[in-house]
Amino acid sequence: MLQLLIDADACPVVDLALFISSRYEIRPILFCDTSHRMEREGAKTIIVDKGPDSVDFKLLSVLKRGDLVITGDYGLAAMCIAKGGIVINHNGKELTSDNIDQLLAFRFESAKIRRAGGRTKGPKKRTEENNLAFETKFRQICERAIFEKEES
Repeated sequence: MLQLLIDADACPVVDLALFISSRYEIRPILFCDTSHRMEREGAKTIIVDKGPDSVDFKLLSVLKRGDLVITGDYGLAAMCIAKGGIVINHNGKELTSDNIDQLLAFRFESAKIRRAGGRTKGPKKRTEENNLAFETKFRQICERAIFEKEES
């Protein structure tokens, strides 16, 4: 069965993703640490000890080729892509081998600026348009993943 793995600690689209995945009969699994406990009906929750990247490593250990992943963490996204996961962020952008290197480079440069005492812009306030973009792209990805699973 196709799985949806959600890096749920700071994910603003958990409920929307669960609603959509239920329509496609995709099994959702939420991953969070002990400081962000999250339970949702119809979803399995995996809670790990708080620690740097503990959620990421647990999610990676469960990931199978073709599974869907929702994360805003580019490092985790890169590892999921390498394992054959289909990755989308909470704004509806699919993260692929074609764009992840550029996103990681941007993250690196931003961190370098902050370490040097500079400031970078934070994320914009979430809008209904962000939710609509996520919903549209996530539905497309679900349909494509189901088709690819049936073909294999």
